[in-house]
Amino acid sequence: MAVSHEELVQRGHHYAIVDEVDSILIDEARTPLIISGQPETAAKIYYDFARVAKQLHGVRADPLRKEPPPDADYEYDEKHMTVSPFPPGIEKIERALRIENLYAPQNSQLVNHMIQAMRAQSLYHSDVEYVIQEGEVKIVDEFTGRIMEGRRWSEGLHQAVEAKEGVRIREEHVTQATITLQNYFRLYEKLAGMTGTAKTEEKEFVEIYGLDVIEIPTNMPVVRDDKNDLIFKNKEGKFNAVVQDIKERSERGQPILVGTIAVETSEYLAQLLDRAGVPHNVLNAKQHEREAEIIKDAGQPGAVTIATNMAGRGVDIQLGPGVIEVGGLCVIGTERHEARRIDNQLRGRSGRQGDPGESRFYLSGDDDLVRLFAGDRIKRVMEISHVPEEEPIEHRILSRQIEGAQKKVEEMNFVSRKHVLKYDEVMNMQRQVIYEQRRRVLDGEDLSEEIKGWIEEAIGRVIANFTSGELEEEWDLVGLCGAMQALYGSTITAEELKEDEVELDRSSLAEEFVADSLDEYKAKDEEFEKLQPDLMRDLERFIVLQVVDNRWREHLDNMDYLREGVHLRAMAQKDPLVEYTSEGHGMFDELGTAIREEVVFTLFHVQLEPQDAQALVETTAPAADTTPGMGLSYEHESVAGADAIAAAGETAGAVLATESRPRRSDSPQQRVVSEHDKVGRNDPCWCGSGRKFKRCHGA
Repeated sequence: MAVSHEELVQRGHHYAIVDEVDSILIDEARTPLIISGQPETAAKIYYDFARVAKQLHGVRADPLRKEPPPDADYEYDEKHMTVSPFPPGIEKIERALRIENLYAPQNSQLVNHMIQAMRAQSLYHSDVEYVIQEGEVKIVDEFTGRIMEGRRWSEGLHQAVEAKEGVRIREEHVTQATITLQNYFRLYEKLAGMTGTAKTEEKEFVEIYGLDVIEIPTNMPVVRDDKNDLIFKNKEGKFNAVVQDIKERSERGQPILVGTIAVETSEYLAQLLDRAGVPHNVLNAKQHEREAEIIKDAGQPGAVTIATNMAGRGVDIQLGPGVIEVGGLCVIGTERHEARRIDNQLRGRSGRQGDPGESRFYLSGDDDLVRLFAGDRIKRVMEISHVPEEEPIEHRILSRQIEGAQKKVEEMNFVSRKHVLKYDEVMNMQRQVIYEQRRRVLDGEDLSEEIKGWIEEAIGRVIANFTSGELEEEWDLVGLCGAMQALYGSTITAEELKEDEVELDRSSLAEEFVADSLDEYKAKDEEFEKLQPDLMRDLERFIVLQVVDNRWREHLDNMDYLREGVHLRAMAQKDPLVEYTSEGHGMFDELGTAIREEVVFTLFHVQLEPQDAQALVETTAPAADTTPGMGLSYEHESVAGADAIAAAGETAGAVLATESRPRRSDSPQQRVVSEHDKVGRNDPCWCGSGRKFKRCHGA
């Protein structure tokens, strides 16, 4: 987004050392990073859809269900975070919003509003995926439990959640740049990182980043006692047991650190401890400013600290007097996280530097991870064992089942990240071309020779459009001259082309118009050179930058739309990724052509406003300082590039064929009479310039 070299903030990509490398390169790598630009106005439609979504009845997705329940409006899948509307739900929305057909082409954006409103209603919950602070919806990081300041969900989901909660909707932003974390960090020539919990993701580090995982032995042997999980039938039994365990340990002076995976859970447990009369501290996304202050006292005798996943990573928990004698810090997990690394991080708060410690996880058949990935098997074991609700099962087989469920989720997430990366590889090649072009502009390269090539290319495309027939009689020379006039201000008419004593063919037409346009380009250069040295070079860079950025933003949107719909090609037995790659390359080729044509068009039609031209003459400041704020006007304000050229060719051609305008009112050519008027248009000019008369004094 930089518009000058001084605004660049990165010094190249030589070497990166990433702290908590698994958190950054693995956990956060499922979602592409997006930089947003100027906001668009938020629509009232979000509130309308949120109101309707609250009245709809959603049911959990069930792969065994053949028919939707009669009273269901849509189903939601917690495992994949997706929703699917049923016909009754669609009809209710159409009635509520007074829309005849939600899926009509003109309502395509409304379908996205509907999906996001249903997702916000059924899959995103306050104090779990987000919190409300100061009237804003703030995302809670599922891995750390901290608020992700400045982050927003994309594709209208964040606005849908804001509408659901009735807070002010912040405007949607235009995507200016996007990249995956994988591709960003792979820009570095050398990459390394550190973390305590990378071994479980070794395969992904090697496959995606080419990084080997090396285990460094602990300074002192770990003597922490990691006990088997205790599994209860339901959440009530689980939390009652947790409270009882905490109370007993606290009374005998052992400090306890309790890990939860959601703000909601930590607050629920805090209420239970209040009722049981157990003093405690709570650390979650709502108190993250006090994290270090709360966690530093977690090792004092009898201290009870409830914390979300992060649980004070990076803060040394000092053990108070007498704590070692009662077994050290005890870590209790109230639920297994979908990533084993996060559980290992929680356990790792205890038993540091050879200290004694203990850890145990309390689970129930109602926990999301257990219910979604291992629930049926565990329920069967409990039913066979006839275990009462308040009695736990502690068995290595069940712990292995839970570990297997975690591995399943990790594999799913790995596939998801690889999927994101494969699609971003297509964008990555395009991104490198665009950013390299921007960098050349910012580095102040002289683009004049390149732009002359673009002029020649644009001329060739226009000629091809108007000379598509095999025979010369089929060519639209009037339209061609009109299009050339629109492109660069040509004064050549169809009659003049026919009067030339040369047989018309495409190459001679190209030669004629290219030479004419380069003369115009040179004249414009000389005109601006009088105002300020190198002004034309600065202007070229400024225009290239503007056109590239505008067109690139449009291209990002177009690629998004392609990505959203390309999965449907699978129904026609086509590989969506192959289709996306093929069409994406075609769209990028079109983008390059559009950029070059628009730069050529803009460059020929740009004029300095009189007051800015005067200021440039008077100022002594260098050109680079004045260019970005330059006052520019265009002879064609409503259309640009190929559209304007085609339009002019169709509508203005007949007039232009009989009427030509002077090239520049401020630099009239001197009229020469007598024998000079008898010189032929294609003869060398009498002035000795070496150019044809028609392009010199005959212009």
